[in-house]
Amino acid sequence: MSNEYEDVSPDGTQILVHQREKDFVLATGEEQHIEAISDHIARHLGPIATVLHEIISDLVHIDVHVVPPNDHCPHVRLVTSGMSDLPMTVPAELDADVPRYMELMVTLPADWPISQEAFEDERNYWPVRLLKGMARLPHEYDTWLGFGHTIPNGHPSEPYAPGVGFDGAIVLPPVTAPDDFAALELDDGKTISFMSLVPLYPEEMDLKLKKGAEALLDRFDAKKIQDVIEPGRTNVARKRFGLF
Repeated sequence: MSNEYEDVSPDGTQILVHQREKDFVLATGEEQHIEAISDHIARHLGPIATVLHEIISDLVHIDVHVVPPNDHCPHVRLVTSGMSDLPMTVPAELDADVPRYMELMVTLPADWPISQEAFEDERNYWPVRLLKGMARLPHEYDTWLGFGHTIPNGHPSEPYAPGVGFDGAIVLPPVTAPDDFAALELDDGKTISFMSLVPLYPEEMDLKLKKGAEALLDRFDAKKIQDVIEPGRTNVARKRFGLF
């Protein structure tokens, strides 16, 4: 295994430090799966404007499908394909219903710059980098992602880009998407779960590790924060005097 147990957070969650031990493995992607995922995205979220293709892929071929704002949703959606080409390494003792196959989504404001030129600025590109990194992570380190998992940006964690306050992310259901978007059953019987990545401030990450995901989500609900990435949004773990 290429995971090492480092510690247990106050809420009882095991904290893992990942150390990759695998060599580079060229991946080309499953054409059939890409088509099925693309159809699923278009059916439930809206027409796909473009696909950000990987030129050279390691372990899994991660493409990012871009759905612009439409009549059903005022936001930009970025959704991966390729993460589900391989199963995640889910501990045997966990329930059989825990997803083994997953794709990830981020939801951005309608005016988020989406172009090759814009992506030369990390302040515009970081959500794409986050998606790709998280989609590859389970396969790099023989681990898994699931509801409420939090992933820091490095060890120690750093902001995703200059001027960005977020330095980690939590895996949550795609709450602003139609219910039927959450799962796709392929012809071969494999079921793919779709989850959202929501970036967190350092204090929010600390709150989750100390008091659990439900405590953080209660704060999100109170401030009406969903899965849309809003730069400079309210930090739900910061109070006027101290934290929590």
